[in-house]
Amino acid sequence: MMDTARAAALHAVLDLPGPPPRSGDPLPPFAHQIYFWDALPPVALGRDGHPRIGDFIPDLGLSRRMWAGGRLEFTRDLRAGLPARKTTVIEDVARKRGRSGPLGFVTLRHEVSQDGALCATEWQDLVYRADPDPGAPTPIPPQAPVAEHRAPVSFDPVVLFRYSALTFNGHRIHYDRDYAQSVEGYGGLVVHGPLLAQRLMLLAQDRLGPLRRFRFRGTAPLIDTEDAALCQSGNAFWVEGPDNRLCMTAEAEAA
Repeated sequence: MMDTARAAALHAVLDLPGPPPRSGDPLPPFAHQIYFWDALPPVALGRDGHPRIGDFIPDLGLSRRMWAGGRLEFTRDLRAGLPARKTTVIEDVARKRGRSGPLGFVTLRHEVSQDGALCATEWQDLVYRADPDPGAPTPIPPQAPVAEHRAPVSFDPVVLFRYSALTFNGHRIHYDRDYAQSVEGYGGLVVHGPLLAQRLMLLAQDRLGPLRRFRFRGTAPLIDTEDAALCQSGNAFWVEGPDNRLCMTAEAEAA
């Protein structure tokens, strides 16, 4: 069931204008992220708070998980207050070697249906990495291009905690500052990749109209203490961090 109370909570977390969706109203794109929880007991979780690998997700011998990006196809609106069904399959598993060491890539395909009709298909790209090497050089992030449209945005720890709770995301990098810094080597709490993608989708919908397709890729982490901007130029969208750092790129196609 696409619970209207949960839809109202997302509406509040994103600070959207107007009243939240009522039963039968269309949900914003990517809102299915707050549904279909996989609520597991503590014994089934890894050190990072995610479900332990080796069951559904294969164990590639790499400890750090990141949501690298994804793409979506929207067939019809998902509506609040109505039952829905999601199916998930592993579409691809690959190993590569990057500048920082070995990498493992897992692509999941999710299909979300309502009233027996497909509403959204999502390809979710996960990347697994080894623990950071303290002696390794810090990667130089790409630089953001010049934007036609730019809107300032910020994400404080309360927003990150509420989004983690709403999506039932236990990944500790989003709420456990000591873990994020001392274990995974980040400069602070990491803003969720899907939260950034959600904000870019809303911007794309506002600028282009209803969406048919959307593709996004994380390029550098954004930390909770950093100011950022949601940017657009034509069908291209991105998140710009401090010092013109490019944190996420996206491309949207209107319906």
